[in-house]
Amino acid sequence: MRKPIVAGNWKMHKTAVEARQLVYESKTDLAGISQVDVVFCPPFTALAEVAGLVKDSNIGVGAQNAHWEPQGAYTGEISVEMIAEFCDYLILGHSERRALFGETDEGVNKKLHAALAAGLKPIVCVGETFDENQAGQTGEVVVRQILSALAGLDAAAVAGLVIAYEPVWAIGTGLAAEPEGAAAVIRDFIRGPVGKDFGDEIAEVLRVQYGGSVKPGNAREFFDMEDIDGALVGGASLKAADFIGIVRAAI
Repeated sequence: MRKPIVAGNWKMHKTAVEARQLVYESKTDLAGISQVDVVFCPPFTALAEVAGLVKDSNIGVGAQNAHWEPQGAYTGEISVEMIAEFCDYLILGHSERRALFGETDEGVNKKLHAALAAGLKPIVCVGETFDENQAGQTGEVVVRQILSALAGLDAAAVAGLVIAYEPVWAIGTGLAAEPEGAAAVIRDFIRGPVGKDFGDEIAEVLRVQYGGSVKPGNAREFFDMEDIDGALVGGASLKAADFIGIVRAAI
């Protein structure tokens, strides 16, 4: 049985002081939950603060992006080695990175290889836009993104990844995909291609989250789906009570 994983993507929210307060409001309730892997993903400026506060607890820390080069003249970038000082996890290929900052399939693949070499646990995001969904291109887009991201990896590396299926049209819009529809995309266009390229056993153990307007009120509907192993949570992760409710729904 795959262990659920619920990660809070704080995006560009929370100063270090505000992050500390959110951790204080959440930590006691979350520390008692061992059935779910829980991850906070604050902005870069709060990583050290959050990592210190959750040290020696069951709560992991993740970054929202990194560069694939170990060092160099890349003003404004952060390397995976720098991330690994504070983090267990690294979000890669989020739709906002793709849409707003020119993230490409090739770039996600480079970052994924670098993250694994640094000992990080990647959360690799895939998902279609509204126009792609309406044009019937969901499968084509998701399969391309997942196989491009995993290019050059061996089966053992793939088995340890977390994949986040995030239909772009459901992120921050209040519109969530239907649980059955999300589970079907994960089954057919993520586990299916992974099984074909890396083996059915790898596809079965691979953990796949759903992301896109997940809230305490709808989380259980998604987690009841056999192919959904948790959530990558955006706005609801910024309020302690909401995030705790989602984590509890995953038990």
